[in-house]
Amino acid sequence: MKIIGIAVAVFALVAGIVAYRTVHADSKAPAVGTAAPDFTLNSQEGKAISLHDFKGKWVVLYFYPKDFTTGCTIEAHNFQTDLAKYEQKNAVVVGVSVQDEATHKSFCTKESLTFRLLADTNKDVSKTYDSVIPVAQLSARHTFLIDPSGMVRKVYLDVDVKKHSEEVLAALDELQKGGMTK
Repeated sequence: MKIIGIAVAVFALVAGIVAYRTVHADSKAPAVGTAAPDFTLNSQEGKAISLHDFKGKWVVLYFYPKDFTTGCTIEAHNFQTDLAKYEQKNAVVVGVSVQDEATHKSFCTKESLTFRLLADTNKDVSKTYDSVIPVAQLSARHTFLIDPSGMVRKVYLDVDVKKHSEEVLAALDELQKGGMTK
């Protein structure tokens, strides 16, 4: 019986993601060339972190559904593995999900993550960035690459967790060289 319940929950989540992608064909996410909406959320350390705290740095602001799940763990590990490359490019990685600080802290400890994960428990920031999966009420897997002046320079609304960090690093490299990305 427990397996059936889990199967139903997984089916509902997948259906929600498919529905979300269908509905978000005309996303209201902050567009390339617009100012990234500022916010303040608590990190896994319980400290209030604001987007404007990173003025002068590139920010990889990534939203993800849930700590400890396979896709989210793969994505976080890849960002962690590439963290030195981001730092060399004057960039920080910041993750956001609707889970609380304690869950983020446990996830960071278990997975040896050293970048900040922010708790959007009221879903306000996820909504502002049009990054909520309506059925599941989790953060959607979206990423916003924000330049040192606070402008959105690249938006990812369809993320492949296995190669996402590589894609973001390539876009960051191209943008820093003054190139244009799709």
